[in-house]
Amino acid sequence: MKLFCVETLSKSELEIKKSKFIAYLMPYSLFNEEMKKLKEVHSKARHFVYAYRYLNEYDQIVENQSDDGEPKGSSGKPTLTVLQGNALINSAIIIVRYFGGTRLGIGGLVRAYGDATNLAISESNLIEFLKKDIIKFFLEYSNLSRIEYIMNNFNLEAKKKFIGNGVEVSIEVTEDKIDNFKNEIKGYIEYKE
Repeated sequence: MKLFCVETLSKSELEIKKSKFIAYLMPYSLFNEEMKKLKEVHSKARHFVYAYRYLNEYDQIVENQSDDGEPKGSSGKPTLTVLQGNALINSAIIIVRYFGGTRLGIGGLVRAYGDATNLAISESNLIEFLKKDIIKFFLEYSNLSRIEYIMNNFNLEAKKKFIGNGVEVSIEVTEDKIDNFKNEIKGYIEYKE
C-alpha cells in the first residue's frame, strides 16, 4: 500500500453554522512548534483538535489524537480516521475551532471535523512517502566538489560539518537510490558509523 505525506504547512478554512474550523496540515516534525504558535495566534479560539501519524525508528506507525474539550470521540477520532483513510504518514493536523454560538451535536461535530480534514488534504500538495536511510561519511576537502556534483545528480541535500582536514557529511537517501549513490561515491569517502 502506498503511503503519502505533506512537505509543507498548509491552511484551509471551513465555516459551519457560524463556527469556524481552521485546519493546519503539516509535516509531523512541525507539530509541537506549530501548536505553540497557534495557541498564541488564536488565543480566543475554543478548541485545538489534533491528530497525527508518523513512522517511528522501528517502522511502526504511531498515531494520536485529541478532542481538546469537544465531546469524547466527536473530533479527534474522525480527524485521525480521515488521515488514515488518505494513507497519510509523518503528517499532523491541528484544527482550530472558534465557536459560533450554535451547538452542532455529536454527529455535526464528527462531520465538521471530518470535512475540515478532507478540505485541508484536498487543498495541500501530497507526495508519495518514501522511507529514507541516513548515511554518514567523511571526505577530504579536495573531494567535496566532486561529491556535491554527484549529490546534485541524485537530487540530494546534505548536512556538512567541517572537521580538521575534511568534511563529515550526513545524507538522507531513499532506499531506491542508496545502492547507486554508494557506487558513485566509493573511492572518494570513508564511511562513518
